[in-house]
Amino acid sequence: MDRLDWNRIFRFNILMLKLTGLWPSGDGSYGFNLYTLYTIVSILLFHIVFIGTQTINLYFIRDDLNSITGTIFILLTDMSASLKTYGLIKNMKILKQLMTTVNHDVFQPKTPQQKNLILPNIRFWQIIVLTVWFFSAGCLILWSLFPILDKSFHQYRLPFLAWYPYNIKTSPQYELTYAYQVVSISVLAVVNVNIDNLIAYLNMYVGSQFDILWDDLRNLRGFDKNDKDYVNRKLINCVHHHREILKFADYANRFYNWLLFVQFFVGGFSLGLAMFQLTVVTPFSSEFHSLISYLNAIVVQVFLYCWFGNEIEIKSRKLPYAIFQSNWTDVSAEVKKNMIFFGLRLQKSLQISAFGLFFLSLETFV
Repeated sequence: MDRLDWNRIFRFNILMLKLTGLWPSGDGSYGFNLYTLYTIVSILLFHIVFIGTQTINLYFIRDDLNSITGTIFILLTDMSASLKTYGLIKNMKILKQLMTTVNHDVFQPKTPQQKNLILPNIRFWQIIVLTVWFFSAGCLILWSLFPILDKSFHQYRLPFLAWYPYNIKTSPQYELTYAYQVVSISVLAVVNVNIDNLIAYLNMYVGSQFDILWDDLRNLRGFDKNDKDYVNRKLINCVHHHREILKFADYANRFYNWLLFVQFFVGGFSLGLAMFQLTVVTPFSSEFHSLISYLNAIVVQVFLYCWFGNEIEIKSRKLPYAIFQSNWTDVSAEVKKNMIFFGLRLQKSLQISAFGLFFLSLETFV
């Protein structure tokens, strides 16, 4: 059977991360090369400077509660993307190791039936990713075109309130600054969305591996009766596969522990500020629609984490039942004993958490 290339499924997201300077070539981290310089310039220009100018501006609008709330709302979004960028770069070696491991032989589906079993997981992940892109792109477009839609560009209004050490109310400074803000928020949005997609991809992958293991355990009955050790060898392979899944999940959880915490903290805070903003903006205005798009994007992002985390827990709980569904009555006492030991080990389900503070589940999402 043809091998399943797991990296190919994520190739578009890898390309987008590479364009933003967050995917160095090879299997390692950053080195002394031009791409590292490109990454440094990109972070300085589109992260630090962009966030810094808005932060400084808070001092000049300190008497305007509505403007301060709106600026903090945007700043939280920008800062969360930058913090995720830091976490990604810091753990790049772990991530590259994970992306190399995904195509290991032990993680490959062994039959066409197993391949068909995991395809719905991949398709659902792709649907959720497209949904996140849709809402994020809608929010991004409305934010960028806000001064044009309400015609405030005649007063040299920028998409985002910020302070600059030059007069922006003259040409071409205004147009150049406008373009800079649009490019900066686009880079931050691409970084934010693709890191979220990466975390969901890793969780989807772990859940798919549990599906493959579940099918292997159920089909322990398909053994050669002339070979008494056949079932035991298959069971040993299942034990090895389970151990490798847990090892992969542990490395993945270490990689995105900090990223999950940032997303949930900033997402919750942003939801509160966005709800407050909805009470002061004009209904059905461009700002109103951008807030609705942003709220939807946050909800889908959090759902992205919680759904796949919930699926991992449910699928890991099904494994002991898969052993019982196998043809265990016809095997030797030694194999039955091994099945019992392995079944006891499988009683503990796998839960994905953020620093152990909360687990990714539908209850957490609600």
